[in-house]
Amino acid sequence: MEFDQLVQEHYQGLYRFALSLAQREADAADLTQQTFLRWATRGFQLRDRSKAKTWLFTTLYREFLSGHRRAVRFPHVELSDAEPELPPVQARTTEEMDGQSAMDALSQLDETYRAPLMLFYLQQHSYQEIATILDVPIGTVMSRLSRGKAQLRQKLSSAQPDQEALVSAKVIPFEPARTSRHG
Repeated sequence: MEFDQLVQEHYQGLYRFALSLAQREADAADLTQQTFLRWATRGFQLRDRSKAKTWLFTTLYREFLSGHRRAVRFPHVELSDAEPELPPVQARTTEEMDGQSAMDALSQLDETYRAPLMLFYLQQHSYQEIATILDVPIGTVMSRLSRGKAQLRQKLSSAQPDQEALVSAKVIPFEPARTSRHG
């Protein structure tokens, strides 16, 4: 069965089914598109082409369940809704901290914690991707991220007084001691 013909015959039915499951047009369109993508990459494995419609609907339903499970495990939360649960940040800390001091503090962390933090925050990898890259279980990734953030927070908060000392030292002129070659 030709791909274009398959899409033409089953798109509307699949989309309606997806809409009944997802309850949102954008999600239904995504599910339908993902189903046809699966067909394009794996449909050739179906021996009996008369079962293509059943295969498509089953695949769409499985995609929906997979996405639903993911959404339950990792719910999307608006930052404004989660604000009461976030730890308090002193205004002074945010005013004084810059990207370079954060990178300096990050470079001081043990590699065990630095790698997951960099992969997650700087490279935007998912927990699963980090687990694959580092060849560790996903739970280990989560605990290393948590411990690494705690260590990073501690380094950044303890670095603040040091930065103030450096700033004040720059204000007072420094003259090196003069040395004589003739002892």
